[in-house]
Amino acid sequence: MLLDRSGRRILRERPVISSATLDIERLRSLPASTFGAAYARFLDTHHVTPDSRDEVKYIDDDELAYVMLRYRQVHDFWHTLLDMPISVEAEIAVKWFEFVQTGLPVALLSAFVGPVRLSPAERERLLSVFVPWVVQSAGNCRFLMNVMYEDMLEMDIDHVRRELGLIPAPPEVVEAAALSNAETAASASASASASASPSPVSELAPSASA
Repeated sequence: MLLDRSGRRILRERPVISSATLDIERLRSLPASTFGAAYARFLDTHHVTPDSRDEVKYIDDDELAYVMLRYRQVHDFWHTLLDMPISVEAEIAVKWFEFVQTGLPVALLSAFVGPVRLSPAERERLLSVFVPWVVQSAGNCRFLMNVMYEDMLEMDIDHVRRELGLIPAPPEVVEAAALSNAETAASASASASASASPSPVSELAPSASA
């Protein structure tokens, strides 16, 4: 980051991405095609906030601690630019992207261990559809830790992607992401319904007044 003008600016100014520094209501009001509006839709759709990322611990060097904080806080910007939902497959795909971009061991660990949680069909879809695209895109675009995303929120998102050199998701990735997102939503809905339903034991148990 020190070798790049924008990277040096980020390290000097140390911007923080949070609900206190981003006006999410204003982003929601931007034209739908803007990066900021797409980011706000991502947050709303997946019920997350700019404050959802954990704080950095156990790093004594102040500058390195900030770099790790920035890495965590731009994660949802990368989700938005890649048009990746929050599903297990898509999250692992973004971790592959992060590893190719940054070389961070934490991203590598998630990229390799995460697929254990997938079914064989999901794992096949991840490795044959998602990973080839994100690896190519991450390897060909700018180093995204050097990007001041805060200055780009009012720009058209496709213009931002072109400026950063991101390869648009091919149709098979778009289809796989939509399928993965639908499966995640269906699983969450089924879990919620199961939690709300009374258990057979409680239905059969005699009441205290019986």
